[in-house]
Amino acid sequence: MYGAIAGDIIGSVHEFIDTKTKDFSLFVEKSDFTDDSVLTAAVAASILDGASYRNEILDFARRYPMRGYGGRFKAWFHSQDPQPYDSWGNGSAMRVSAVGLAFDDRDSVLAEAERSADCTHNHPEGVKGAQATALAIFLARNGADKETIRRDVSETFGYDLDRTVDGIRPGYGFEESCQDSVPESIVAFLDADSYVDAVRNAVSLGGDADTQACIAGGIAEAFYGGVPDDVMSETRRRLPQELLDVMDRLYDRFPLER
Repeated sequence: MYGAIAGDIIGSVHEFIDTKTKDFSLFVEKSDFTDDSVLTAAVAASILDGASYRNEILDFARRYPMRGYGGRFKAWFHSQDPQPYDSWGNGSAMRVSAVGLAFDDRDSVLAEAERSADCTHNHPEGVKGAQATALAIFLARNGADKETIRRDVSETFGYDLDRTVDGIRPGYGFEESCQDSVPESIVAFLDADSYVDAVRNAVSLGGDADTQACIAGGIAEAFYGGVPDDVMSETRRRLPQELLDVMDRLYDRFPLER
């Protein structure tokens, strides 16, 4: 989960500027957490406390209302009776990393990923994006190699993962849909040789940089067994204590081992 949140913070300054290079500073003065981190913590808090995903997502969004949420999600958490709005956006995938870390069998991971998506992103593509991300994390933390992850996620969800970052990058632009950003984020992980390389790959696509780095970073953390100490330090100092507490509780209960 730290891998996802670090990816969000690293990608935060690249959103909407069409970065097409891997040569950039990981952290700059303006690097900050966005809605991706807030809602990642919300899903983790739900798992830890046995609360509904809807209620925790709603609560965290209302406590951190100015973190770059999409228009429909913002309307959802400001409404009197928030209901699912059939979204296929990648918000369901960006927040799901704790599901892949916390549950111990494939069926549970897929079921919980669907539940975490359904309160907002109940379109089949929104659910699929969350499930694919959570499954990749689950497989990675349980020792699957990259070809196994590629094959399993491709066969289960129909994503084309037989591409490379260099092949995707030239014609790729900003995409918020799960179907056009989650597969590319997974490729960013598959095409990397380290946690940091996965995040650089995701940002360099020139798309929805914070969210795609969040997705790729969450998978890479599980695969490589953590994030580098310097990345962890820079990430922690940019987060409020409340989010740090949620993350620390998650790792205390579900230690990441590979």
